[in-house]
Amino acid sequence: MNQEELLIYGGVFLICGLVIFFYVRSLSKKSKIVAKKVEIAKLEGLFEPVSLHPYINLNTCIGSAACVAECPEKDILGIIDGKATVIQASNCVGHGACFHACPVEAISLRIGTETRGVDLPHVDQDFQTNVAGIYIAGELGGMGLIKNSVEQGMQAMESIASRKVSKKEGVVDVVIVGAGPAGISATLEAKKRGMTSVTLEQDSLGGTVFTFPRQKIVMTAPMHLPLYGEAKLYDTNKGELLDLWNKVIKEQEIKITENTKVEEIMPLSDGNFKVITNTGQEHIAHNVLLAIGRRGTPRKLDVTGENLPNVAYRLLEPENITGKKVVVVGGGDSAVESAMLLMENNEVILSYRKDQFARIKPKNKVAIDAAMSKGTIRVIFNSDLELITEKSVKMKIGEETQEMANDLVYIFAGGELPTGFLQKVGVQITKRFGHIVKKHK
Repeated sequence: MNQEELLIYGGVFLICGLVIFFYVRSLSKKSKIVAKKVEIAKLEGLFEPVSLHPYINLNTCIGSAACVAECPEKDILGIIDGKATVIQASNCVGHGACFHACPVEAISLRIGTETRGVDLPHVDQDFQTNVAGIYIAGELGGMGLIKNSVEQGMQAMESIASRKVSKKEGVVDVVIVGAGPAGISATLEAKKRGMTSVTLEQDSLGGTVFTFPRQKIVMTAPMHLPLYGEAKLYDTNKGELLDLWNKVIKEQEIKITENTKVEEIMPLSDGNFKVITNTGQEHIAHNVLLAIGRRGTPRKLDVTGENLPNVAYRLLEPENITGKKVVVVGGGDSAVESAMLLMENNEVILSYRKDQFARIKPKNKVAIDAAMSKGTIRVIFNSDLELITEKSVKMKIGEETQEMANDLVYIFAGGELPTGFLQKVGVQITKRFGHIVKKHK
């Protein structure tokens, strides 16, 4: 090898070495950035998952970053030292793009962790619980993915249609409880099969999806809807998905009974069920499909006036609320965040029954303290609402009761999980840790 060839090879090795050096240094910098984000997420209480979330098998992960690239949400996943990691697990929507993108199947979707168990009902391969005739599909059974919940709603209805029952006049084939992804799909499948059905939703069409921010990306892949066919959805936000559902329901002339909560499901001696609602309606059905969420029903304060139209338990599109006198009740993150969203364009009072905030994220604590110092929000500790009218509220502050002019009341007092509701019907519940979510069929 002559000197000229040595110089050429030396130059090539030098260039390759520099490329590798800068590449490794770049990876190191990115790892440090992600590690810092994980540290912040832990401080802000975002690292621990609250529902469906990705679980990464570090023994299998090759660090391709395909999961990071495909996730439409910000800072849910990242790469540290060549391995994927979860960052803000509690903000995961659960659309499953990461699960489908991983080339080596290193990601599984789980509910609950090794230390925090989650109550899940017993459901067999046909979506039937231990109570014959009661079925569960979607989020309540641990399936939070919208696409898979849609598939489960359809498959559960297939199972219900195949169940042998003695038909009776005045008895519908199935009552579907919940009009989220699984409930809507099941309703469409029931009509497709010529089955009689009633669909009840305690809130609005879309269920949990309805509560997401309007531009939230909720679908990243096509899905099949009964009586519609393949819905070509890519990077689809909440508004677009709700528009699609409304379009199909209108075209099929299907009725969804909204703002109707099922209070009780009573098994009857003949094997059928009586479904009783908060509006006084009663339905007799051969089968019941529970397609409700895991977040439960908002907990109420049990004060006079709480059922007025100016009282709400979730904040939707705060940018459309301006020039109002608003009372927000609660001391958790939801209450604090909602109050701060409203305070820019409204006169806001945040009422909390304790003497200080105890369990809010550090970031929210700093923000609410700053807002209190600036006077852009009034926080009243040691206070309880006693009366709500259309124009005012009465609030007990310490030992004194004050009346205040008011337009809107938002209550964030937590939720009542459906565990007791299920157990009352006889559905068995088991606490599961790190439960892997799988499709049934």
